[in-house]
Order: sequence, then structure tokens, then C-alpha cells
Amino acid sequence: MAEFKKGILIYNGNAGQKDAEKTLGVCIPIISQHVEQLLLLQTKKPLDALEFCREHGEESDIVIILGGDGTVHECINGLGGLENRPVIAILPGGTCNDFSRTLGIPQNLRKAAECMFEGEVRGVDAAESTSGYFLNFWGIGLIAETSENINDTEKALLGRVSYFLSALRTIKSMKPFTFKLELDDRVIEDEAIMVLLANGRMIGTNELPYPDIQIDDGLADIFIIKEASFTVLKEIFTMKDTIDWDHLDSQLQHYRTSIMKIETEDEMNCDTDGEVYSSTPESIRILHQHFQMLVPKVVI
Repeated sequence: MAEFKKGILIYNGNAGQKDAEKTLGVCIPIISQHVEQLLLLQTKKPLDALEFCREHGEESDIVIILGGDGTVHECINGLGGLENRPVIAILPGGTCNDFSRTLGIPQNLRKAAECMFEGEVRGVDAAESTSGYFLNFWGIGLIAETSENINDTEKALLGRVSYFLSALRTIKSMKPFTFKLELDDRVIEDEAIMVLLANGRMIGTNELPYPDIQIDDGLADIFIIKEASFTVLKEIFTMKDTIDWDHLDSQLQHYRTSIMKIETEDEMNCDTDGEVYSSTPESIRILHQHFQMLVPKVVI
């Protein structure tokens, strides 16, 4: 059972006072049994979480992130460059909570807190790009356009279904782009409608249909979709348990690598963990077990 002397809990201050009180009331009694000194820090504006982590990270044994994928992204960018990084725990508090799902963390807050502190500390890979660190995925083309085209009303009402609806709208106007991709063992020059680098297993709450993705092996999985067909879109965005790779070989390519450099004929926006932070050209390297995370037993 994991025990810590000093920790911080970062939570989203935009949720509303009553919601925040209810949420904290669920998890703090559990956390306080395992963390001797706990500092509560409420975010009120963008980048607050990042600054909290930079300021308090090295003096803490554990940083507990109560929020969605955006809050997690901010925190790991605040912690990623520290020399002495604390253990990280994630409590799901967003729409998708993709990386917490990858870690096998229950989406019920009380169960998540109980399960994690009964779990263990494991090394987890991070990716470092020109714009900072990320945990889950990076992509250009269809995935970036899909994120930008999501209707806010649909997202609020439909959650994960909004990603598929946005993809359906986006694919109608997608045209292939020309790229040059440098990996560990090859250089690829081709056309595609999407290039995706996956470190985590989940996008939009659905599991990527490739069973060998690992988040602690020092490698990322690269997926290239070459054609804008509804068949491929359905296979990817409905996230079947497995894909018939032989059937889709001409349209969908897969590689594994520890580094990636990409150039495109025209500058393209890069979607990193669900938000656009940079554009091509881009360089990414995988940092083997860069973070130590508190996770339920029998995951990864």
C-alpha cells in the first residue's frame, strides 16, 4: 500500500464551488489516509497547474492531479523538466480522461482513489516534442482537424460520440498531404490523411485497436492512414478490439520507434493530447519511464 509524507492535490477551479466541494469530499478522506501532509491547489486560469507543479513539484513526494486530459497535460509539462520528479497520481475529472483509462484507473472517483493507493508505483514513458511533454498521443491531418471541428454543444451533450461525429464531417473535406518521416530505422516519404504517434492506448475514451501498445517500453507506435475512406474511419474511430491489418495494409501502416522527425509540404497543426500546441516540422523523442506513476495493480 502506497504511503507518502508530503503531497499536493491540484484540482480545476472552474468546476463551480458546489461541484468542487462535492468532488473533494469524495477523495480527500481517502487521500488523507495515505498522504501525511496535503496541500490543496485550485486552478483558476490556464497554466496555473503547470506553475503549481514547477513551484511545488520537487518538494513533494506525490502530485495528485484531479482533472481531465488538459489538466494532466499541463501538470506533466510542469513536472517533466524537474530534476527530482515526484510520483504522479491521476484522478479522473474530465470528459474523456484518456490517460487515466490507459492506466486502468476506474472512472468512479471514489473507486479511483481507493484503487490507486492500494496499487503500486510504475515507470511510465513520456514523449518530448518541440512544444513540451505529452503522455497520450500526437497527430496531424484527420485527427487534428477532427479535434478542431468538434462542436462544443455536441461535446457537452454527447461526450466521446462527438469525436466520431466530427470525424464524419471532417473526412468529407480531407485531402492527402505530403510528408517526410524519419524514424529509428527508416525514412518514409509519402502521402497520407493522418499520421498518429501513440504512447497511450486511448483516444476519445476508446481503445486503439492494436493490442501491443505499451507505455513503459521506451517506444511509440506510429500509425499512418493513407486514404480518406469511410471503411478506415469506421475501423479507427469506432475502435474495434482488433483491426484486420492484412485487409487494410494498403491504407493503414504501423511502425514502432523511439524518435520521430516529420516535415510536411505545407505547415500543419499538430494535435497533442487533444489540443493544438505546435505545427510542423516537428521532432519527438520517447523518454523511457520518465515519470513514476501511482497505478492500480496489474496494469500496463
